[in-house]
Amino acid sequence: MQAEIVPQKKTGLALIREWAEMIKLEHTVFALPFALSGLVLATNHLPSWHTVIFTILAFVGARSAAMTLNRLIDARIDAVNPRTKDRSIPAGRIKPGTALLFVVAAFALMLAAASQLPLICLQLSPFAVFWLSFYSFTKRFTWLCHIVLGIALGGAALGGWVAAAGTIHGAAPWLLAFAVATWVAGFDIIYACQDEQFDSEQKLHSIPARFGLSKALLISSTLHVVTVAGLIGLGLTVKPAAGVFYYVGVALVTLMLIYEHSLVKPNDLSKVNAAFFTTNGIVSIVTFFTILLDRLMR
Repeated sequence: MQAEIVPQKKTGLALIREWAEMIKLEHTVFALPFALSGLVLATNHLPSWHTVIFTILAFVGARSAAMTLNRLIDARIDAVNPRTKDRSIPAGRIKPGTALLFVVAAFALMLAAASQLPLICLQLSPFAVFWLSFYSFTKRFTWLCHIVLGIALGGAALGGWVAAAGTIHGAAPWLLAFAVATWVAGFDIIYACQDEQFDSEQKLHSIPARFGLSKALLISSTLHVVTVAGLIGLGLTVKPAAGVFYYVGVALVTLMLIYEHSLVKPNDLSKVNAAFFTTNGIVSIVTFFTILLDRLMR
């Protein structure tokens, strides 16, 4: 007589890993350092721990909600894409209703944290919720979806600035957001190259699907040139003006972006993950620590 096979329940640690994988917790390294950079650059002094903690909580809430919402909205598309069919929601390991509750809770965390920061942070929160929700639909109707994502993460850097300064004055905060937006859009195009054929077949919109791999990588490179120009402009306009450590950071970022583009070719996408995650993680961390060091040494 064959024994009945009883499905094993996942342990707490396994569930945490499942959720962390769904929201790509490790990708927090892309934008959080830039949000913290906004905190450091916004005033002549370092922010209080109160401001740092609630800025991080607001960022974590916003990013977790946005990523989960993206997974929910794209679940049917992910289910038929060989690259994404094993993600938690299409594979049935996380139920859509549970994920939706998580989205509500994560946005609530963002709003609660924003209420502990300058009033303008809470006032701007509805715009953040709208933009983060809107992004997930854009690849259904425009190849500018990468720019929309870039603006979302650029907004995180701008949010860090506002959390410290309580206002947005001058060109510097906008140059920071602009540099982050073009950087994110550039590397998102590289990542989207993996789905160029699938997107074309499914009539989804992306720069690789619209222009082909060669032109997409050229557009990505151009955006990253603009990123470096934005960082230089930021250094020149921020008060007090950036010092040598800041520009060392810009030089290192430039070299990392050049290296990133050397890894990916139209006929060879085997190193996309190294270009996407490893290189860009280093870019954001280097930027933050050189900005912090520059401020500490002034």
